[in-house]
Amino acid sequence: MAAAAPDSVAAFGIGLREVGYLPGEATALVAYLATKLGKPILVEGPAGVGKTELAKALAKVLDRRLVRLQCYEGLDEAKALYEWNYRKQLLRIQAERQDTVWDEVQDDIFGEEFLLSRPLMDAITSEQPIVLLIDEIDKTDQEFEAMLLEVLSDFQISIPELGRVEARSHPVVLLTSNNSRELTEALKRRCLYLWLDYPHLDHELEIVRLHVPDLNENVARKLVEIVGMVRDLDLKKPPSIAESIDWARALLLLGAQDIDGATFRETLSVIVKHRTDLDIVAERVGVKLGPAAPAAFGA
Repeated sequence: MAAAAPDSVAAFGIGLREVGYLPGEATALVAYLATKLGKPILVEGPAGVGKTELAKALAKVLDRRLVRLQCYEGLDEAKALYEWNYRKQLLRIQAERQDTVWDEVQDDIFGEEFLLSRPLMDAITSEQPIVLLIDEIDKTDQEFEAMLLEVLSDFQISIPELGRVEARSHPVVLLTSNNSRELTEALKRRCLYLWLDYPHLDHELEIVRLHVPDLNENVARKLVEIVGMVRDLDLKKPPSIAESIDWARALLLLGAQDIDGATFRETLSVIVKHRTDLDIVAERVGVKLGPAAPAAFGA
């Protein structure tokens, strides 16, 4: 049984923190309004700022199952909504007697038992309330967005052979976008809006400390300062918050007591994932950390 939603913005913020997600004020407010107003949330921002993690955290706070639709170019209704189990239908037809009237067979094979449910259908037909994550909606096309409008407006799906399928419970819906293309106004009108950007230094430090509490305080602060400098560069892929946490864990594992030039260069690949970016970061940031002296590993 799903837990009752927190009854205030402050309570939502506390709940998210308790499950390991440190929200800004706007995040807690939009999450609270979404549960009270029953509206989807459109979360936009650069890759790696915690959009997907917000959906996971909400599922934990609300004690609901998370249903995730990962979007990609070419995604269609058959992969997002439902499709018919053609093999099972064919076997049923072959099993029918030769003198069976076709209309009777047709009615028989277009029943729920022949339906293959995909994530959106799964969310609509779930007996228990769920959190529905439609991840990276900007990777699909406008035709797919148009298909989503019925789901997001009325929480129902129309199946020509069966009719209208209405939601058995009201899902909390999050759509994420890396802002790679402009979404339609029709989609935006149906959603509450939240922009997530890379966190400021103190906020990211708090996140790193939450996930890697044993890391030296000075090392943790220097880490987020360096990550901020790296993000300011013109890179193919700036480091995400998750990669900041990975770097913190790596430094802790290696026993680093400082991040000097040598330590930075040896662990740079934890936060930088493109060959050309490695050269840029090593040249622009690495030089500021001093020469490649022996790394300060070990206590």
